[in-house]
Amino acid sequence: MDPLWRAVLSESLLGYISWSLYHALPPMIYYFPLQTLALTGLEVFAVAFLSPVFLIIGPCWRLANNKYILALLRLTVVGSLASYQAPNASIRLFILAAGVSSSLLVQTVTLWSGNSLQRFIRIWGFILGKMMLLVLRIWYTSLNPVWSSQAANTVVLTIGLVAAAERIYSVEDERKQGANATGNTVRKAVSQPNWLLSGMAFGSLMFLTVWIFGEVSLISRWAVSGHPHTGPDPNPYGGTVLLGLAHGLMLSFWSWSSVASFAWFLIGIASSAGLLYLHTWSAAVAGNILAVFTMCVWPQLAGRFVGCLHPGKAMSTAMFTYVLELFFCVWCTAYKFVPGGVYARESSHLLLGFIMLCIGLGFLTGSKKDLNSIFEVKSDQKPFFKKSTEYIKLLLWLFVGAGLLGLGLRYRTYEKKLGRGVPKRDFSAMIWPFRFAYDNEGWSNLEGSATLLNQTGADFITVLESDASKPFIGNNDPTMWLGERLGFYTDFGPSTRDHTWGIMALSRYPIVKSTHHLLPSPEGEIAPAISMTVNFTGRLIDFVVAHFGNEEEDLDRKLQAIAVSKLLKTSSKQVVFLGYVTSAPGSRDYTELIENGNVQDIDSTDRDRWCSYIMYRGVIRLGYARISHAGLSDSEVQMAKFRIPDDLDNYVDNDRIVTDPSQVPEDVHFNPRFGSYKDGHNYDESIHHFHMSTPKYFKQTN
Repeated sequence: MDPLWRAVLSESLLGYISWSLYHALPPMIYYFPLQTLALTGLEVFAVAFLSPVFLIIGPCWRLANNKYILALLRLTVVGSLASYQAPNASIRLFILAAGVSSSLLVQTVTLWSGNSLQRFIRIWGFILGKMMLLVLRIWYTSLNPVWSSQAANTVVLTIGLVAAAERIYSVEDERKQGANATGNTVRKAVSQPNWLLSGMAFGSLMFLTVWIFGEVSLISRWAVSGHPHTGPDPNPYGGTVLLGLAHGLMLSFWSWSSVASFAWFLIGIASSAGLLYLHTWSAAVAGNILAVFTMCVWPQLAGRFVGCLHPGKAMSTAMFTYVLELFFCVWCTAYKFVPGGVYARESSHLLLGFIMLCIGLGFLTGSKKDLNSIFEVKSDQKPFFKKSTEYIKLLLWLFVGAGLLGLGLRYRTYEKKLGRGVPKRDFSAMIWPFRFAYDNEGWSNLEGSATLLNQTGADFITVLESDASKPFIGNNDPTMWLGERLGFYTDFGPSTRDHTWGIMALSRYPIVKSTHHLLPSPEGEIAPAISMTVNFTGRLIDFVVAHFGNEEEDLDRKLQAIAVSKLLKTSSKQVVFLGYVTSAPGSRDYTELIENGNVQDIDSTDRDRWCSYIMYRGVIRLGYARISHAGLSDSEVQMAKFRIPDDLDNYVDNDRIVTDPSQVPEDVHFNPRFGSYKDGHNYDESIHHFHMSTPKYFKQTN
């Protein structure tokens, strides 16, 4: 194999591993405060991103440049992927932090060492590693394979070790070729960039790339609205984002005049504003333009960044900026649980504005040359640069082709699954807060979630705490993943840019229309809701799903109950409410929903509830069940079964409760896989089981 081709492949794979680590550490840190709804102190592991600060110290820089230490750091980076197989979340967090800090040390040393060609390939390897990550997430339906299964983790770990070994063994030749070239080629070519401005620009560019382009579905989730005018679905329209990113990289091979650069930056600013403030297709178009802009400036800003005289200072500044923006992103949504959160509440516009300002300062104040020109290429090196560029472009479009193929295959498979709901009078509805699909051990467990949802046999499902598109939660799309896996129609709920924790709806039957709501939340976190109509093969049923604020926010809960009761009251004669209300049965908010919303509780005798409730109007109740979480989340599943009456003006609801399933028809029974009637809690966290005096069935009094 051509050594240049081998170098491009190895650096791209190692770039993918670095990006995977940078994506994985923030959600792992966030997992712990997610349990307590407060800071835990483990946020200090974010200092792993600041490891380059040690390279400001001369002896540390020389130590990191030692070939044996550098080899050890490379192996640590790849080896930290094994954190996925750690026995518990604390150990995994520690290993991930070690991997992130080692990766940044390796990047700082290698990006500032070697000759022009070597550094050129390393920069492009990191960029192509990002594209590789996006493509693999397409094939794994928004998940990163290295964090999705032990088998995939082991495969990537093994290939990564081979790539790391290849780089380690080739480093001697590289050092001989560029023994006295550390940074000189860039310094001769351009005036020295300011390490502070370049660092802030590079850190902001990295965060923008993670925040908005961490997965190709994210643009759609920023632009989403209710049915039928939802905006572009992430599949297949995520392909346009992938193409936008690729075309941005192709544009980066051009040299830009000062006027063109300034005009291009203004377009970038306008597109970022459009993504924030426009809706559906307009927002998506703005997001695609932003994708082109973002990747267009990557090579140029990276080239200037590694041209700074002080590697430790430049990389430390970049990572400090990155971490600052990451924490601000957390504060924008989790403002109620963090100190000073009130000042950052719903302030993504300030964050995005700051990011674009930093990128603009770096983009407009330096050389307008492309990356090849930034590295002053000697005549004897030009053929190697040309060949490397050809390999880079080839690999880029191979990635894009693979990504588009993956989207196409997924789309075809998903379309075949939809619309399989058979005509029937009975349907089941379910509510579950699943905490972004993280289980109680700290691992993302969408497979387990899909298995549970499938076993319930529910026709309509609302899942709370579902917006995992944020960089500190995982940059993935559980709505799309579950929809495709189960073959259900989906509604994402309020947009990612609305700063809620998310609420999704999954339906076996087509969603006719839906409206997204942000409930009144003057004091606490933003409460989301969806009102929608589902077509049960010719029978239209309304659903209202909502996630109220926390218990401490009394005013919020009062206003939210009033708002939802109005939604219920103005719904059709047949409506089902599935909500997380954070109030006890018989409380003010409960009474508001029942009385002013004109609905009935599925089981008013169940007094041992606090959060999840199922209420209804205009349908006949058949059954009610509560299923333990078995460690898959921190909350139980609640389900209800209903029958659509033939004559809405002349029907009688079931008023008698029975716990013996033999007293009702078999087709009304809940899945026996969850056991039988059980009083009290199910404390066996190894299995999902009926509990809390369920399942119950309803029939008419004789």
